[in-house]
Amino acid sequence: MVRKRTPRDHSLFLKTFRTYLQYVNSGLYFRREHIIGIENVPIDGTPLVVVSNHQNCLNDPLCVCLKLTDRRMNFLARANVFNNPLFNKALRAMGLLPAYRMSHEGFAAINNNKSTIDAAGQALTDGETVMLYPEADHQDKHWLGNFKIGYLRIAFEAAERMGFEQDVMVLPSCNHYSNYFHARTDMLIKFGEPISLKPYYERYQSAPRETMAEINELVRGKIQEMMLHIEDLEHYDQIDFLRESHFGKRYAKEHGFRHNFLPSRLRSDQRLVDELQKAYATNGEQMESIYVDVKHLSEEYKRLGIRDWLFVHNTGLGGVTLRALGLLALLPIFAASIIPTGLLFIIPKIFLKRLIKDQMFVSSFNVGVSALVSVPICLFIPVIALWIMFGFWWALGYFVAFPVMFILAWNYMRLFQKFKGACAYNAPKNRDSISRLRKLRASIFARLKELIE
Repeated sequence: MVRKRTPRDHSLFLKTFRTYLQYVNSGLYFRREHIIGIENVPIDGTPLVVVSNHQNCLNDPLCVCLKLTDRRMNFLARANVFNNPLFNKALRAMGLLPAYRMSHEGFAAINNNKSTIDAAGQALTDGETVMLYPEADHQDKHWLGNFKIGYLRIAFEAAERMGFEQDVMVLPSCNHYSNYFHARTDMLIKFGEPISLKPYYERYQSAPRETMAEINELVRGKIQEMMLHIEDLEHYDQIDFLRESHFGKRYAKEHGFRHNFLPSRLRSDQRLVDELQKAYATNGEQMESIYVDVKHLSEEYKRLGIRDWLFVHNTGLGGVTLRALGLLALLPIFAASIIPTGLLFIIPKIFLKRLIKDQMFVSSFNVGVSALVSVPICLFIPVIALWIMFGFWWALGYFVAFPVMFILAWNYMRLFQKFKGACAYNAPKNRDSISRLRKLRASIFARLKELIE
């Protein structure tokens, strides 16, 4: 008879470090976080494999780890992120284990996976949670790649270690972000219903590969249903542009969704993308013509430095003047906010220019560099200095005010970017271009409305 196992206790270092990361991640970086289906997560002590899409590198496992604080989490992550000794120590303390891939580390490195797989299997037999990303690499768009079955091999081998008496469960989940690259945006984690592997134990012992292939298809299908999956990769940029434009916002409103509430917007975007892809299947020639125009429209937006909202909410030169006066009035507040928080914006950019080639690492490095470098310099050193020179209450006041100053500085810079876009939109030299784009935009939206409704 198999004895009941309980997860390892969290070390003091892990608890402290996780609390600190929660402050950086939830208090500073993200504006809002939405956790859906938390009731589907089995109770602590259940051998559990969490499987998810992978679209935002280290932010994906970090956000899950910071939300499932009642259990010991173990993650498999791409091995190259462990190359830095400092990152290696921090990541392993957080429960991450290196996964070596032939396409990245070479064939010889694949043998290194044995110790990782053994460690993950042991974690499951100890009643812990293992999270994996079966796509084996992150995607650079809202799209779900093919799944490898390594996560099921780990799960069934753990079940075999326990004599196929203890249930091992697979929990489908997904991550979704309102923006991959910017701070002060929204993120969402959704957990589906767990899948028990116990009913498959007998079949697995006689036909392991066929059994795992069947379960893998089931798991992938459930994750695809939860996330935004744009299958038409040929027209991905055009579809993504449309859902982000005022057309997507109007579509959400007309169909009873809340565009500014990420869980509701996800459902609206799923429906809109499905409608667009169906329209292309039935009216390919017309949709191809629309997508050609959408591509031209988006390229012109980028060339002029404008955004789609200006065609709806622009108030002309008077509005530009009021924005300029507002920014000028708020400048002292911005200056007071940016002086203590400025390194949070500057230091990540220095690292990004030198280290980042894959853009999907941008937000992960922003959080990582902020946690390891920027926040200690901008927050903890001044707090200690204020405590020594002026006393506890000055230090406490600075600590409490710091996230507020960061948010104020970020929002001011965001308003300034909108002001620049409004200036470009109303510039006399762009008047003819804006007029042509307004007509093209109206034509695109009208033709789409006829095809999808």
